Amino acid sequence: MEVRETTRGYGETMTETTSAAKREGTAPTRMRKPRGEYAKSAATRTAILDAALEVFAESGYRAGSLREVAERVGMSEAGLLHHFRSKSALLMAVLDHRDALARALVDFDLPDGIEALRGLVKLAEHNASIPGVVELYCTLSAEATSPAHPAHAYFVNRYESVRESVSASFRRVAEAGRLSPGVDPGRAAVATIALMDGLQVQWLLDPGSTDMAEALAEAFRSMIIGYDLAGLEQVLDARSADAAFLDAGTTAAARTEDDA
Repeated sequence: MEVRETTRGYGETMTETTSAAKREGTAPTRMRKPRGEYAKSAATRTAILDAALEVFAESGYRAGSLREVAERVGMSEAGLLHHFRSKSALLMAVLDHRDALARALVDFDLPDGIEALRGLVKLAEHNASIPGVVELYCTLSAEATSPAHPAHAYFVNRYESVRESVSASFRRVAEAGRLSPGVDPGRAAVATIALMDGLQVQWLLDPGSTDMAEALAEAFRSMIIGYDLAGLEQVLDARSADAAFLDAGTTAAARTEDDA
């Protein structure tokens, strides 16, 4: 009986037989890992990504070694390579993981361009709580200016994508009549990204030198008419609610006195 083996997806292997074997009912069925093994594998991959994040943040991608990553999760380098076939593959997984976290905070598909840009301020605030990730990004983006770096294409594509997304948000702000006179959406996007990157470097060198989120929000205030309007409206609504509550209390007290 002729047997050949093919692979379908990560971790799934299927054995195929000739049609004769299938007719005889002797064809082996697909072998799947028990659910517990998949969960264990996912947990191991997450632990490796966390360790790689630490190592690459501390030493940079070039100096950081797979052996050190493996040691931090208590496995051999060969065991690590079972989950990530190479150092560059591990790096890409770390960057993808970082981007997934960022997308949870910034939604560039929002119809309200101002709200989308406010998401960048939230991201800057969040970044202040994860210095290791910020350091990794700054280190890798500098190293990746070399075309030979494995993350070069990633950063080229990422900057292009982010520029377009931020530009689109500024264009929606302009369409709503909220962009300050003389501000061009494309140039505003480039300036925003440059500001965020520069703030991260200054903050890493001296965390007390700047508040990244507030500095970015201040820049948006200079480019967007009524950037803080939503916050102002919330304050006014709260004050109106308090005033209404006080008026109701005063009226009730007056009625009580009249009844007495």
